[in-house]
Amino acid sequence: MTKTTTAGQRKGVLGEITNFSAAAVNLKRKVVHPVVQVQADVDPHPAVSEDPADVSMKEEQEPFQAFSEVLLSVEDVDEHDTDVLHLCSQYVKEIYNYLHFLEKQQSVQANYMQGYEITERMRAILVDWLIQVHSKFQLLQETLYLTVAIVDRFLQVQKVSSRKLQLVGVAAMQVACKYEETYCPEVGDFTYITDNAFTKSQIVEMEWEILRSLKFQLGCPLSLHFLRRASKVAKCDATSHTLAKYLMELTLIDYNMVHYRPSEIAAASLCLTQLLFDGLPWSSTQQHYSTYDEVHLKPIMQHIAKNVVMVNEGKSKFMTVKNKFSSSKLMRISLIPQLKSPIIKNMAAAALNNL
Repeated sequence: MTKTTTAGQRKGVLGEITNFSAAAVNLKRKVVHPVVQVQADVDPHPAVSEDPADVSMKEEQEPFQAFSEVLLSVEDVDEHDTDVLHLCSQYVKEIYNYLHFLEKQQSVQANYMQGYEITERMRAILVDWLIQVHSKFQLLQETLYLTVAIVDRFLQVQKVSSRKLQLVGVAAMQVACKYEETYCPEVGDFTYITDNAFTKSQIVEMEWEILRSLKFQLGCPLSLHFLRRASKVAKCDATSHTLAKYLMELTLIDYNMVHYRPSEIAAASLCLTQLLFDGLPWSSTQQHYSTYDEVHLKPIMQHIAKNVVMVNEGKSKFMTVKNKFSSSKLMRISLIPQLKSPIIKNMAAAALNNL
């Protein structure tokens, strides 16, 4: 089997968080997320009608700009990054505005499998297995999240039989690998991992079907992208960031959470992490950059807490994520006592009452 990437080529837990000096904490100034506009005095030619996509983009950005103006003074978390080119400090805010726009455009509807032959449990079995395959091939974290996103977006527009569900999963992972990885597994690796249940030609054919159904739109915002931004805003340490990743990965299996946006999942995971470790509320700065307040995130945190309790108490058969995060490489984060605290149990009870 072809080995995909080496450990040195992969981002580590610590490498995902940018640390800042203590002096930067006290520097605050007004931040307004600008929307790029064409000035009338720049172009002497008569105005032309705007592209509908551009109009839609501006309409989506307006809430973020208005939200910025509500808060008179918040810390600019990017002002000290000008010398670090890959952080794109000059336009990182516009990047995340655009990611918010994309996640709305590519949203997955709640209960999209209603009337399908495949069920919620079948999806959970598939995703749990894909997480195992992802670990076996030592793929990037982004590849896993993109794989699950592709599966849900495809199944939302294309009904498949239960016997083809695993084929959709491996083809989605093959597409995600080609998009994210430097070195991809070969098609033969996926036929092997399915115990030759599908041929190479069947996998390639399903790849084509997925790409056509999604109109080749693979630039999908992932909760990982938003979590890294949120962790930077909160100045998280590696332990908090890893716990948030664990809580976030548990949501991949939960069909009842597919309709939540990646940015909501990321913000809720970090908000719950803060409550478990330090009892800290969601700050105004975090609210500003995430665009969500704690009231909005509360029902999402309850869903996440429900997932934690299910695996902790053995009520779920899908233990791959917990076992994965119980390794020393990931700080044995799934075994920490905070995950059995009253905060988790009370939130989980509230989620179960609302189902």
